[in-house]
Amino acid sequence: MPNTETRVNAAGRGQFKERLRAGKFVVTAEIVPPVSCDRRDLIAKVRPLKGAADAVNVTDGAGARSHMGPLAAAALLLQSGIEPILQLTCRDRNRIALQSDLLGAAALGIENLLLLRGDDPGAGDQPDAKPVFDIDSSMLSQVAQQIRDRHTLMSGRKVSGVAHFFLGTADAPIDPPPGWKPKRLKEKISAGAQFAQTQFCMDANVVRRYAQCLADNGICDFFLLIGIAPLRSARSARWIRDKLFGSIIPDAAIERLEQSTDPVREGRRICIELVEELSELPGVAGVHVMAPGNDAGLADVVSEAARIAQRKTRQAAGRHSPEESSGAWLLHLQ
Repeated sequence: MPNTETRVNAAGRGQFKERLRAGKFVVTAEIVPPVSCDRRDLIAKVRPLKGAADAVNVTDGAGARSHMGPLAAAALLLQSGIEPILQLTCRDRNRIALQSDLLGAAALGIENLLLLRGDDPGAGDQPDAKPVFDIDSSMLSQVAQQIRDRHTLMSGRKVSGVAHFFLGTADAPIDPPPGWKPKRLKEKISAGAQFAQTQFCMDANVVRRYAQCLADNGICDFFLLIGIAPLRSARSARWIRDKLFGSIIPDAAIERLEQSTDPVREGRRICIELVEELSELPGVAGVHVMAPGNDAGLADVVSEAARIAQRKTRQAAGRHSPEESSGAWLLHLQ
């Protein structure tokens, strides 16, 4: 008989991938683990997302600042029945340490990985820290794929056991100019990426054109989750637009925040309206909600986005007769 820990872990594993493959609109969220040695601080931070987010990202030294390590944080989420997406960056570890962490993640039952370059230490609160960058994120993805599919390390040494990695990458939607090709994203997909979570893009029209461009360039068997945020003020919206590379915040959204007597509430309304629009766009598999320093706004938007996703799923199911529904999900595979 499986022990209690096994049953709890199983409840927080594999649903994210399966919902994507079934063509359902998914909602993920991102937290920065606390600067704490107490697991209760982490669980308190993520508890409002349980049952709403399909999976929760735990960051790896976000902003080049120390916090509870992502591998430990992801394991604690899994024990709590929350499916984690483990972020690993190339900034702080060489290939030996990264491969060790990948093996550890697989042993803990962690499947979802978002593999990133990492912020430069100069952006953080310990600017004298020395970066590593032994390998880049594409190579790290290839390494994870090799462990999963070929059961070997970079050295050729055999790996025992099984890794069920579902590999993610970062992306930044653009309004594609004539002739533009998604070369970088194709390279990441060739390196093993199966889904992407994007930088903030609060413009559904840009997303529509970007997703269509990806489809026109043969990117179909891939899951695109659009990064969104509950904006708190016009000032913060401008900061995101101007300071975070690749972020898109339309002028209309900033004007709404400026004119509102309650910009926090208006920012959440803008975010939810965007989820409604994105849930109807071909080529968009879901949303990734990020709200650093705004845990209350994160939980509210994730809960409302989950309701939109559930309604969309019910509507899709209602369009199929019982005879059709048993195999209809195959039509939605990307």
